[in-house]
Amino acid sequence: MAVPLPRPRRFDVHVALGGLLGGLLLWGVGLATRPHTEAYVLLPGRWPVLLPLVVMAGCELLRRSAPRTALLIGTPAIVLDTVTQGNLVTILMYTDLMYAAVLYGPPASAHRIPRITGLLSVAAAVVPFAVWREPEALLIGVITGLVSFGPAATGLIVRTHRDAAEAARLRAEQTALLAEMDRTQAVTAERARMARELHDMVANHLSAIAIHSTAALSLDDPKTSQEALVVIRENSVEGLAEMRRLIGILRDSSGDVEPSAAPTLDGLGALVDGARTNGLDVILDAERSEVPAPVELAAYRIVQESLTNALKHAAPGRVTVSLARRDGSLVVSVTSPYGDRDAPRAPGSGAGLVGMRERVALLDGTFAAAPEDSPEGKIWVVRATLPVSHSLEGDTA
Repeated sequence: MAVPLPRPRRFDVHVALGGLLGGLLLWGVGLATRPHTEAYVLLPGRWPVLLPLVVMAGCELLRRSAPRTALLIGTPAIVLDTVTQGNLVTILMYTDLMYAAVLYGPPASAHRIPRITGLLSVAAAVVPFAVWREPEALLIGVITGLVSFGPAATGLIVRTHRDAAEAARLRAEQTALLAEMDRTQAVTAERARMARELHDMVANHLSAIAIHSTAALSLDDPKTSQEALVVIRENSVEGLAEMRRLIGILRDSSGDVEPSAAPTLDGLGALVDGARTNGLDVILDAERSEVPAPVELAAYRIVQESLTNALKHAAPGRVTVSLARRDGSLVVSVTSPYGDRDAPRAPGSGAGLVGMRERVALLDGTFAAAPEDSPEGKIWVVRATLPVSHSLEGDTA
């Protein structure tokens, strides 16, 4: 298969044409870089100058698409130009090839070419001086350095700055990407927190309203309907108050992690009383102790959601709520009768258990919710272990 030739860039075509036309202009007016009487001019006359000029112009077409190949071809051309009367444009085009080979070539060549040209420049100064013992011989090394080492060193400097700018741009893009990922995660976490707050605040009251309204519609008893309407009104008013509080949280721009009016364990008594008003037989056994605010809020919400689930799904019987400190943790346990029930049920989506599990996971605790056997029969147990000492250390930090 034929190997496709590298396609020259438009700018390189312009450089090649400009160099060729400029060289021809100097050739046409007879401006050479050295007289034909010089000892190292082996090909005197006007016509030998054109060959290295044309070859060098052709190499300029490859200065970016194949910079090493252009330099390898251009080096014999500049040597050929040295033994002719020479053309200034040919020398300038060779310096451009040297510069392009370092700037656009592979990284290995970018560092190797300046070292090689530097050594050649030193050798071109030392060897003639050692042979001829003339100070003018040092000019050979100077000229060699100007033609080869100077452009190579310039290309290396430009490439180093270009690579540094590219690395800085990539770091800026990575920083922006990480910032966007952090923002997305923060928004997702905030939405999940608000979803838990909304569910825990409103679900209890709406479940009670649904159950009591069903009972009021199914029983043709004015007294029972009146009692159900009273409970419905109380829960609707409390639900509206909780909804207003949540709206206030959403509108608050202070950036607090939790709202300042977040419920505490001191409110468990009122929470249990409300559950009793809704028809649950609840016993509260809570050891009062100081716990961090995140643990306190999580424990309150777990009890609230467990009572809501008991109101919606539990069989008739006693519901037990207990909180106790054990081995540096707050253990929250809520048990309710498990089995069939004759009372109306409220629909459930499973979001309550998900929210409780998420709250416990955020505090590095453990959570379980499953039916168990007990001497009184089968019960549904919700148990959460919330580390207290770890949360205290986090608050102190």
